Amino acid sequence: MLVLSRKQNQSVVFPRLGVVVEITRVAGKTVSVGVTAPKDIQILRGELLDAETGVSESTQLPETLSQHDLRNRLNKANLALTLLRKQIAAGRIEEADDSLATALGVLSDLDLESQSTGAEEVTRATGARRRRALLVEDDANERALLASYLRASGFDVDTAEDGVAALEYLAHQKPDAVVMDMQMPRLDGKQTVRRIRADYELDDVKLFIVSGKDRQAMNVPIGDRGVQRWFQKPLHPEDLVDELTASLK
Repeated sequence: MLVLSRKQNQSVVFPRLGVVVEITRVAGKTVSVGVTAPKDIQILRGELLDAETGVSESTQLPETLSQHDLRNRLNKANLALTLLRKQIAAGRIEEADDSLATALGVLSDLDLESQSTGAEEVTRATGARRRRALLVEDDANERALLASYLRASGFDVDTAEDGVAALEYLAHQKPDAVVMDMQMPRLDGKQTVRRIRADYELDDVKLFIVSGKDRQAMNVPIGDRGVQRWFQKPLHPEDLVDELTASLK
């Protein structure tokens, strides 16, 4: 599971950092969040780590960061997680969502930087060109997490918060693929797909949908004049990566 939406037993794992963030219990408006982390980050709950997580016992933080920058960024994550605990205890769930997004964003960036050197070495060794994807998602938390996962999987990723921003991007740049949500402000996914497919200069751009909406209900075709693949949320991100990799060979 990649995306957290306050559903029980959902988790985000940062294997190189040794961090697991998990929704452990949902009861009405009460949400319990557990965090397993190395000593660099305060642990809010410590019983979540088990042999199946695949998380290393020691953190492998990016060597390119100065100790000062590293401490500041870990402190930001720590403060956000500590605030999250107080907000959940007070029943301020919407505010807790923002704090969770902040903490996950910091950890995602650190985890990505830990993996980026290895990905670059693989690219140089194979001589393969890194493919570029545009990720269009209005939820900042989901956008940051999925972008980090795609980058760690070997893709260059740019992001846009809705269909209007996506079309502005595509007017000047041409990625290999667009990964897009459907329900977005200003210009939704269905209209954005139609506008992209009306531009002959974007004919060879692959479109992939990641949405909680049903494809048939949205009446979006599969194929060259529509989208290559429709992924229903909750997303298994490895399936998306496999499909992107196969389509962009």
